[in-house]
Amino acid sequence: MQRVHVPVGRSALAGDLAVPVAARGMVLFAHGSGSSRHSPRNRAVAATLQEAGLGTLLLDLLTAPEEAVDARTREHRFDIDLLTARLVAAVDWLTARPGTTGLPLGLFGASTGAAAALRAAAERPRQVRTVVSRGGRPDLAGDAIGLVRAPVLLLVGGHDRDVLRLNRAAAAQLTVPHRVQVIPGATHLFEEPGTLEAAADAARAWFLDPPPGGEPVR
Repeated sequence: MQRVHVPVGRSALAGDLAVPVAARGMVLFAHGSGSSRHSPRNRAVAATLQEAGLGTLLLDLLTAPEEAVDARTREHRFDIDLLTARLVAAVDWLTARPGTTGLPLGLFGASTGAAAALRAAAERPRQVRTVVSRGGRPDLAGDAIGLVRAPVLLLVGGHDRDVLRLNRAAAAQLTVPHRVQVIPGATHLFEEPGTLEAAADAARAWFLDPPPGGEPVR
């Protein structure tokens, strides 16, 4: 694991980069509201992907001063415009970086990070090959969801009923191959035994073999 800093304007975002030997692709993580690159759930998913030969970049989408403000006011965690801009900058940095340029790139978003991932995919259709959301809020992507050109996997806990409803409604707006996959027994944070592992396995399979273009996958 390598500590990196991704430039965004006059600031930089802290990240943890892992690139296996002969990496099969890269996955850029967008954490959810109130979380960071240290999220134990995202790090567990990243470990599963790394074991499959995929590189990962876990990134703080807020600078340290912004995180301090957000901890008090929560004013940044739902700022999808800001999170998207940061994620797009990370996509550009990662796809131009020696050692990762040319590798297929996927985005993994959790909670509000899923909305940013979808919007970033819409803004960078040539760079982003696929998107996976875990317990995400794709509805917060707004009209951009219809502009996504990469296949999308929406992972939702079976007991996370409100978010499942939002995901199904958002999926109806996608015009690309996609799937809403329900993880039985899981609530929003996938804390129940075996549920996070099931989500990680589903994400790994999708990143390694996303569906080709054509009719949506249901």
